[in-house]
Amino acid sequence: MAHDIVFFLAPDDETAAATYLGGPGRAFESVTCHFIEPDSTIVEWDMYFEAPSADIPPLEQLTGWPWPDEVIAPTNDGVEVFALPPRLTRALAGAGSADLAELARRWTTRLRSADGDDMTDDDLLAVLKGVARLAASAVSTGGGLYSWSF
Repeated sequence: MAHDIVFFLAPDDETAAATYLGGPGRAFESVTCHFIEPDSTIVEWDMYFEAPSADIPPLEQLTGWPWPDEVIAPTNDGVEVFALPPRLTRALAGAGSADLAELARRWTTRLRSADGDDMTDDDLLAVLKGVARLAASAVSTGGGLYSWSF
Protein backbone atom coordinates (compact mmCIF):
# COMPACT_ATOMS: atom_id res chain seq x y z
CA MET A 1 0.00 0.00 0.00
CA ALA A 2 1.37 3.38 -0.97
CA HIS A 3 2.05 5.75 1.91
CA ASP A 4 1.63 9.10 0.15
CA ILE A 5 -0.39 9.59 -3.01
CA VAL A 6 -0.55 12.88 -4.86
CA PHE A 7 -2.97 13.45 -7.72
CA PHE A 8 -1.63 16.34 -9.79
CA LEU A 9 -1.94 18.28 -13.01
CA ALA A 10 0.85 18.33 -15.58
CA PRO A 11 0.90 19.46 -19.19
CA ASP A 12 2.25 16.11 -20.46
CA ASP A 13 3.79 12.74 -19.55
CA GLU A 14 7.35 14.06 -19.78
CA THR A 15 6.64 16.78 -17.21
CA ALA A 16 4.83 14.27 -14.98
CA ALA A 17 7.77 11.86 -15.22
CA ALA A 18 10.12 14.61 -14.04
CA THR A 19 8.35 14.53 -10.64
CA TYR A 20 9.75 11.06 -10.01
CA LEU A 21 12.50 11.93 -7.53
CA GLY A 22 10.81 14.45 -5.27
CA GLY A 23 7.12 14.29 -6.09
CA PRO A 24 5.04 17.06 -7.62
CA GLY A 25 5.70 19.50 -4.77
CA ARG A 26 4.29 22.99 -4.86
CA ALA A 27 5.03 23.45 -8.56
CA PHE A 28 1.88 21.51 -9.51
CA GLU A 29 -1.73 21.89 -8.44
CA SER A 30 -2.46 18.73 -6.46
CA VAL A 31 -4.55 16.73 -3.98
CA THR A 32 -2.84 14.45 -1.45
CA CYS A 33 -4.17 11.37 0.29
CA HIS A 34 -2.62 8.48 2.19
CA PHE A 35 -2.58 4.70 2.46
CA ILE A 36 -4.38 3.66 -0.74
CA GLU A 37 -3.22 1.88 -3.85
CA PRO A 38 -3.28 4.48 -6.64
CA ASP A 39 -3.53 2.02 -9.54
CA SER A 40 -6.50 0.07 -8.17
CA THR A 41 -8.13 3.34 -7.11
CA ILE A 42 -7.83 4.71 -10.64
CA VAL A 43 -9.25 1.45 -12.02
CA GLU A 44 -12.17 1.52 -9.58
CA TRP A 45 -13.01 5.14 -10.42
CA ASP A 46 -12.81 4.43 -14.16
CA MET A 47 -14.99 1.34 -13.78
CA TYR A 48 -17.57 3.32 -11.80
CA PHE A 49 -18.02 5.88 -14.57
CA GLU A 50 -17.92 3.37 -17.43
CA ALA A 51 -20.19 0.77 -15.79
CA PRO A 52 -22.03 2.50 -12.92
CA SER A 53 -23.15 0.30 -10.07
CA ALA A 54 -23.78 0.82 -6.38
CA ASP A 55 -22.14 -2.53 -5.69
CA ILE A 56 -18.46 -3.04 -5.03
CA PRO A 57 -16.90 -4.63 -8.10
CA PRO A 58 -15.80 -8.24 -7.62
CA LEU A 59 -12.01 -8.61 -7.41
CA GLU A 60 -11.83 -10.50 -10.73
CA GLN A 61 -13.70 -7.66 -12.48
CA LEU A 62 -11.44 -5.05 -10.88
CA THR A 63 -8.24 -6.90 -11.82
CA GLY A 64 -9.54 -7.53 -15.36
CA TRP A 65 -10.18 -3.83 -16.07
CA PRO A 66 -7.56 -1.89 -18.08
CA TRP A 67 -4.92 -0.54 -15.68
CA PRO A 68 -3.60 3.04 -15.89
CA ASP A 69 -0.59 3.81 -18.02
CA GLU A 70 2.69 3.90 -16.12
CA VAL A 71 4.55 7.14 -16.74
CA ILE A 72 7.26 5.85 -14.40
CA ALA A 73 7.06 2.13 -13.72
CA PRO A 74 7.22 1.04 -10.07
CA THR A 75 10.80 0.62 -8.94
CA ASN A 76 12.53 -0.81 -5.88
CA ASP A 77 12.25 2.55 -4.11
CA GLY A 78 8.44 2.31 -4.30
CA VAL A 79 7.88 5.46 -6.35
CA GLU A 80 5.46 5.26 -9.27
CA VAL A 81 3.71 7.74 -11.53
CA PHE A 82 0.49 6.88 -13.37
CA ALA A 83 -1.50 8.80 -15.98
CA LEU A 84 -5.23 8.76 -15.36
CA PRO A 85 -7.10 7.68 -18.51
CA PRO A 86 -8.45 10.65 -20.50
CA ARG A 87 -11.99 9.24 -20.33
CA LEU A 88 -11.76 9.09 -16.53
CA THR A 89 -10.41 12.64 -16.43
CA ARG A 90 -13.38 13.80 -18.53
CA ALA A 91 -15.83 11.81 -16.38
CA LEU A 92 -14.45 13.27 -13.16
CA ALA A 93 -14.51 16.75 -14.66
CA GLY A 94 -18.20 16.39 -15.49
CA ALA A 95 -19.28 14.49 -12.37
CA GLY A 96 -21.96 16.01 -10.19
CA SER A 97 -21.94 15.97 -6.43
CA ALA A 98 -24.32 12.96 -6.30
CA ASP A 99 -21.98 10.90 -8.53
CA LEU A 100 -18.96 11.80 -6.42
CA ALA A 101 -20.82 10.99 -3.19
CA GLU A 102 -21.93 7.59 -4.53
CA LEU A 103 -18.43 6.79 -5.77
CA ALA A 104 -16.96 7.84 -2.40
CA ARG A 105 -19.44 5.58 -0.60
CA ARG A 106 -18.60 2.61 -2.81
CA TRP A 107 -14.85 3.27 -2.63
CA THR A 108 -14.99 3.55 1.17
CA THR A 109 -16.90 0.27 1.41
CA ARG A 110 -14.34 -1.53 -0.74
CA LEU A 111 -11.38 -0.12 1.16
CA ARG A 112 -12.97 -0.97 4.51
CA SER A 113 -13.61 -4.56 3.37
CA ALA A 114 -10.03 -4.91 2.09
CA ASP A 115 -8.09 -2.92 4.71
CA GLY A 116 -10.28 -3.00 7.83
CA ASP A 117 -8.77 -0.92 10.62
CA ASP A 118 -5.76 -0.09 8.44
CA MET A 119 -7.97 1.91 6.06
CA THR A 120 -6.96 5.46 5.25
CA ASP A 121 -8.37 8.12 7.54
CA ASP A 122 -8.63 10.64 4.69
CA ASP A 123 -12.06 12.08 3.86
CA LEU A 124 -12.50 10.19 0.60
CA LEU A 125 -15.32 12.40 -0.63
CA ALA A 126 -13.08 15.45 -0.14
CA VAL A 127 -10.31 13.65 -2.05
CA LEU A 128 -12.70 12.88 -4.92
CA LYS A 129 -14.00 16.45 -5.01
CA GLY A 130 -10.44 17.75 -5.13
CA VAL A 131 -9.45 15.34 -7.91
CA ALA A 132 -12.62 16.28 -9.82
CA ARG A 133 -11.55 19.96 -9.63
CA LEU A 134 -8.13 18.98 -10.98
CA ALA A 135 -9.81 16.98 -13.75
CA ALA A 136 -11.92 19.98 -14.75
CA SER A 137 -8.77 22.06 -14.97
CA ALA A 138 -7.00 19.36 -17.01
CA VAL A 139 -9.91 19.22 -19.46
CA SER A 140 -10.02 23.00 -19.85
CA THR A 141 -6.25 23.38 -20.33
CA GLY A 142 -5.59 20.25 -22.38
CA GLY A 143 -3.18 18.91 -19.76
CA GLY A 144 -3.20 15.57 -18.01
CA LEU A 145 -4.10 14.22 -14.60
CA TYR A 146 -1.52 12.02 -12.88
CA SER A 147 -0.81 10.24 -9.63
CA TRP A 148 2.55 10.10 -7.90
CA SER A 149 3.00 7.71 -5.01
CA PHE A 150 5.61 6.49 -2.61
